[in-house]
Amino acid sequence: MNLKYTIVLAAGLAACKHENKPQATQQQVTTRADDAHSFSDPKQAVVKHLNLKLTVDFDKKQICGMADWAISAKKGAKTIIFDTNDLQIDSVKVDGDSTSYSLGHEDEFLGRPLNVKINSASKRVSIWYKTSSDAAALQWLNPQQTADKKYPFLFTQSEAILARSWVPCQDSPGIRFTYDAKVSVPKELMAVMSASNVTQKNTSGTYQFNQKNAIPSYLMALAVGDLEFRSLGRNTGVYAEPSVIKKAAWEFEGLQKMMDSAEKLYGKYRWGRYDVLVLPPSFPFGGMENPELTFATPTIIAGDRSLVSLLAHELAHSWSGNLVTNATWNDMWLNEGFTNYFERRIMEKMEGKNYADMLAQLGFQELQGTLQDLGATNPDTKLKLDLKGRNPDDGLTDIAYEKGYCLLRVMENAAGRERFDAFLNKYFASHAFQTITTEEFINYYYKELIKGDKALGDKIAIEKWVYEPGLPDNCPKFTSARFDEVNKALEQWINGTAASALPTNAWSSHEWLHFVRHLPENITTTQMKELDKAFHFTQSGNSEVLGAWLLLSVKKRYVAAYPALNTFLENVGRRRFILPIYKQLAASEDGKKMAKDIYSKARPNYHYVAQESIDNLLK
Repeated sequence: MNLKYTIVLAAGLAACKHENKPQATQQQVTTRADDAHSFSDPKQAVVKHLNLKLTVDFDKKQICGMADWAISAKKGAKTIIFDTNDLQIDSVKVDGDSTSYSLGHEDEFLGRPLNVKINSASKRVSIWYKTSSDAAALQWLNPQQTADKKYPFLFTQSEAILARSWVPCQDSPGIRFTYDAKVSVPKELMAVMSASNVTQKNTSGTYQFNQKNAIPSYLMALAVGDLEFRSLGRNTGVYAEPSVIKKAAWEFEGLQKMMDSAEKLYGKYRWGRYDVLVLPPSFPFGGMENPELTFATPTIIAGDRSLVSLLAHELAHSWSGNLVTNATWNDMWLNEGFTNYFERRIMEKMEGKNYADMLAQLGFQELQGTLQDLGATNPDTKLKLDLKGRNPDDGLTDIAYEKGYCLLRVMENAAGRERFDAFLNKYFASHAFQTITTEEFINYYYKELIKGDKALGDKIAIEKWVYEPGLPDNCPKFTSARFDEVNKALEQWINGTAASALPTNAWSSHEWLHFVRHLPENITTTQMKELDKAFHFTQSGNSEVLGAWLLLSVKKRYVAAYPALNTFLENVGRRRFILPIYKQLAASEDGKKMAKDIYSKARPNYHYVAQESIDNLLK
């Protein structure tokens, strides 16, 4: 069916007209200055509420918008500064009147500041703008790049500092605001956002949204596609393309139970609904914790519910990250380390301690790999980072996630789980809808957890974890009874037992992943062929296991897996899977040529975040 995807609706065109007043917000929000990754100066003037009007044009790969900001200007303020990246600014008004504005010089990572003239009495700044066809946050997919191959698809990825490429904003995690939005899309499609959402398409192609809780800009999100919805419980559900929705609903059947388990641990869920949107395969991450609507990769649909711990991670962000937010990207361990800890507590509550132990050990394996790659004395292995002058994505490594998790496990082990849980409950409740720096957290930790107990403080040694590279001597030792059984089976195979005779029937994907990761370094292609015949790794529908197997196949030049390797790299855009494979290919001349050949076909299917990493690798 050949359809045009540009709309010419009066409602849609309103996004580019000078109208619409922002709604006032009553919620008190915190603001931060001194964010090295934002041009904004909240000490002079700060945003409070956004009223957004957008028209989505698939033909031009462009969003035409009007961002109407309610602001708070301090005494003597003369300018409010917004972050932009490759935006075309058409006009700006302050309190309904034209004003002077200018775009500053472009920075490699930060884009350009938009300086708008105001005074201390100014209340509202309205900005009419258009996005670039290659805006970094926007992934425009043609029908062939979707699951159903019938309609195009658009999704955003704003973290860390990409929101400024589709909305002029004060793009710092330390600045929170509420928002309303009106989005016009082709009538065959449906729009959803990180806000309250409808569950059915309408006939007008215009959708309205409200986010009543103050959020930072990196949690702004939009997706447009041919979507259906299925309820999964009291306040949970899933959106996906029609051909995916049934499989997704089955895979995520336990989402309401997951929500209930999380609330029992660390208090009431504060966001209303928790829904999941399954995106096309090009999504660069496992998931993105957009409030009320987690964006998720289809690679977690394994057919056996074995990878849903990723949803536990994104759900946990509703407390650690969305509710209490790192003030700058130098503090991102406060988002990710806490979330990894909470994720594993949720999974322990749902599946038992042995299951959570597997997750912890897999995570520690990944941390050890990262430390080896970076070097144990590398400053980037500190929890408190210094990313000034760099892309904050450089800090999105296993250090924030897994070293942060290890620190929280040290705290739990030292203080006892009951005392530590009480501390975390109070932390989330007392800092709700606020931002926090590493230093502020440490002060809170001494006040509310240590409480003058010098022996406890010395046992945890938080400053070593936060400010020194590598892993301190008091790092926990992670064990897993279920992985011990995998190790026994692996030893049996190494000693001559046929692969088909190994006791693997009850293994989960985590056990299979551990098995593949620990195959001997000197494994031969003949041995890999035996394993493949017995366990069908090359045909695996489990992306975690398949990704690890394909990485090993590249290392060992197991060419029987190369057709599957090509298919995987051309169709999966999740950076965590594809980047290690490209790195391994690039380690040899013939491998690098193969990588470039595959990438030339695969690149259009990847998001900017993945493209940037692989462009730098293969240049």
